[in-house]
Amino acid sequence: MKFVTGLLAAVLLAAGIGTSHAVVRIADDRGGRIGTYVDRYQGLRSSGETVVIDGLCASACTIVLGAVPHDRICVTPNATLGFHAAWDMGDNGRAVTNREATRMLYSMYPSNIRRWIAKRGGLKPQMIFLRGHQLAGMYKPCYMDARASAR
Repeated sequence: MKFVTGLLAAVLLAAGIGTSHAVVRIADDRGGRIGTYVDRYQGLRSSGETVVIDGLCASACTIVLGAVPHDRICVTPNATLGFHAAWDMGDNGRAVTNREATRMLYSMYPSNIRRWIAKRGGLKPQMIFLRGHQLAGMYKPCYMDARASAR
């Protein structure tokens, strides 16, 4: 009986360890269509995985900040977040700011990120970057001893 109890405890412990160390690493992600990232991060939110930002996370990639709980996001010294207004391709082949999509994007961000963006004049066509000490003051540091899957 002790063997069965011990085996069961070992299996439960191993299952818990596997889940708590699940990590997704984001690096060199320049973004894309907002809907694609919303779908991706809804799955990530429900998975329980930790998100490690270890490089560029720009444009729609930054939706992760509002989609995944704050306590499951960490940043490395290499982390850089890039924000800009949402846009569509205009009739003449040039980017045209989509105000409605920009408002939606902005509303997805946590309040500390919205305040930071607002202090810089809001989301505009030009990219603004959050990194270094300012970013480290908003998110916990990552301690990456384990391998992480890149997304």
